[in-house]
Parts: sequence; C-alpha cells; structure tokens
Amino acid sequence: MTTSSSIAKIPSGGGRIALSTHGGKAWFSELSATYPLKLLSPRISDDVAIVYALTYGGGLVAGDCIHLSVKVECGAKLVLLSQGSTKVFKTRLQQRLSSVQRSLDDTPMGTPSQSQITLQKMDFTISSNGALFLLPDPVTCFRSASYNQIQTFHIAKDTSLVLLDWVTSGRKSLGETWVFSRYYSVNEVVVEGKRIAKDVMLLEDDASESSLSRRLAEKLDPFSCYATLILRGSLVEKTIASLTARYQNISVMQQRIVEDILWSISPIGSDNDGVVIRVAGKETEDVKCWLSEALSPLEDIVGVDVYRMAFHLSYRLCMRANSEN
Repeated sequence: MTTSSSIAKIPSGGGRIALSTHGGKAWFSELSATYPLKLLSPRISDDVAIVYALTYGGGLVAGDCIHLSVKVECGAKLVLLSQGSTKVFKTRLQQRLSSVQRSLDDTPMGTPSQSQITLQKMDFTISSNGALFLLPDPVTCFRSASYNQIQTFHIAKDTSLVLLDWVTSGRKSLGETWVFSRYYSVNEVVVEGKRIAKDVMLLEDDASESSLSRRLAEKLDPFSCYATLILRGSLVEKTIASLTARYQNISVMQQRIVEDILWSISPIGSDNDGVVIRVAGKETEDVKCWLSEALSPLEDIVGVDVYRMAFHLSYRLCMRANSEN
C-alpha cells in the first residue's frame, strides 16, 4: 500500500507502478504519481491489470518532465494505456513545477534549451513470465512544440512484450501538418543485460521559417501517422506468425500506387527475439484500424473488453476497413 510519505519522495511529474500477482489476481503494491501525471486503474479483469497514464490539463507543455517507473513481477500482466492522444503544446516561456526535476542526459546535442523541451521518460522492468502491453494513443505535437521520449525496457528471457509507439502529423483540422519543431523518440529493449533492440526516430526542423517546415512535411508526405510496434515473447507468437505470413504474401506484389497504409515487419536479431513492425498511414484512423485488426489475437490474452479499451473505436468498422485494404 502506498503511503503519503512514499508519495512525497516522488519528484514532480514522477510516477511508480509495481504490479504482482496473488492467488491468480493482479495486485498493485504501488500505484502513485505526482502532478501533472495521474495514474488510474479501472478493475476490468482479475488477472490482467490496466493503468491509464494521464496528465492534468489534457497534455504536456514546454518544460514538463514526466518520469514513470514500472515494475511487473513474475507472472503478472499489465496493460498500460493513455486516454486520448498525448498532446504536446507549443513552446512557452512559462514553466510548470514538473520542469524543475528534469534531466536531459539522453538528449542529442544541438537541441533546443531544456526549458523549451517536453520530456517523457519511462523505465520498465518485467520479471520472469510477466507481460507488458504498452498500447497508448499516439503523440500529437502542436505547432512549434519540442518533445523527447525515452523508453527503456529491462526484461527476462521468458517475458512477453507489446510495445506501440506512434506519432501523428499534428492538428490537421487547423492546418498543422508536421509543423512542430522537434520530435525525438527512443525505445531500447534489454534482455537480461543484453540490448537486443534500440529504435530511434528524430523529426526536426532546423529553423522556424515556414519554408523549412514545409520541407519536413514534404519528406513525410503523403502520410500523417507513423507507428513502430515491437512484439516479443510466447504470448504474441500467434500474432507474429500471422503478420509474418501476411507480409510475405503481399511483399511479392508490385505496388503501382501509394496505399493508404504501408507496413513492414523485420526480425529482431537471430535468436527469436521478436519482431519490429513499422506502419505509415495517410490518416491516423487508418493506422488505428490496422493496428486494431493486426493485434486482435491479444483479445484471447487480455480479454475482449480490455483489448477494445486500447483502441476505443468500433471493432467492426476497423475489420471492414482493413478488409478493403
């Protein structure tokens, strides 16, 4: 049980999740966070725990530093979600309290000042036979926003991992298409001390002139959503096999036009360490539907109700949309 004294030790913008099992039921030994981070856990299933990671105000502002530490003990299963896209507001001169404890040692050189960057760090430790399903909504950076995200996963050989990391072009309805200043995302997977994967995405404008902003949009055109998906472990073997066979069937076909969805799948190493899947879509909803269908075997693992909470849209509509692609 988390006490007020232990909460006081968490810096502003920090959070801790510790999940274990007792009698076949998921049980939190700690679930705590400080402003502007908030953690909520609805009880849907006894054997699978769900946590929503939210922020007060519906997004992050320049200077915010979120640092979440997650421990999944032996045999436990955790589904970590967000409620709506992670909105990163434009650079501001003001700073919230959460910027005081920030640390940007992992930030590449030549970046904006620390007070201008929004940082989100997540450190995961998954013990033997544990499972983590990280299925957040995409990151949406507003005009002129700068965002760094660093996620590190320390896992045992027999754990299962579903890692979804995706970003949108911005607020298309307001004419904001790839006009943020910077988006930097790192995902590192370490299996019992050995790094098996490190995926880095950097999208950045060198200056604030609109002409340069258009160049970034032109490079990423016609797509407005990019996703990276890492799958590993026995619980997702069925999903990996299905997607691998599906990709082998379509990769031999010549594409004459740009599809609404493009995707690829690649093995991680040579020791059956999982796969990395990359998806690009003209619309965010297209990518969401593709992911919903591609990961549908997870329904048998986490339950139908829990799974549909991850994508919170009509499953039938997604199935119909993917059948037409």
